[in-house]
Amino acid sequence: MCSREAAVDRILAAKRATGLSFEALAADLGVHEVWLATALLGHATMNREDSERVSELLGLDPEVTVALQEIPSRDDLSAGPPPDPLLYRFFEILGTFGPAMKAVIEERLGDGVMSAMDFTLGVARTPHPDGDRVVVTFDGRFLPHRRWCRAHAGPGVAR
Repeated sequence: MCSREAAVDRILAAKRATGLSFEALAADLGVHEVWLATALLGHATMNREDSERVSELLGLDPEVTVALQEIPSRDDLSAGPPPDPLLYRFFEILGTFGPAMKAVIEERLGDGVMSAMDFTLGVARTPHPDGDRVVVTFDGRFLPHRRWCRAHAGPGVAR
């Protein structure tokens, strides 16, 4: 049995050895490159067909194929900012602009959250005279909080 962490190490080594990009792998599988990178880095579950195909493309063994199909544990940011400078910038952006984004979302849409499951993420490069820019797009379904009532109380809840 191959752990998720060991599978990620093998995947990244195979990716380097083959020279295949996330974009090329995603195009072959017909999936979004950011989702594929998320799965290959151990944070999303691949179906059997996709895990077998990516294993074939990267020359990975069956243990890695199986590990790609397992439900992962997602990162916990409660330990504080990540040490990687690029990831730290996202942490810093949320710390600085998160409350303002929340206020604008609530003003426009009401009390609720953006889904992280019904969600897509885009990353683009835009040329700029002062240096290329990174454009990150979060696209998540809005899930309004709802008022609970007795009729919706679950089993074992006093009515």
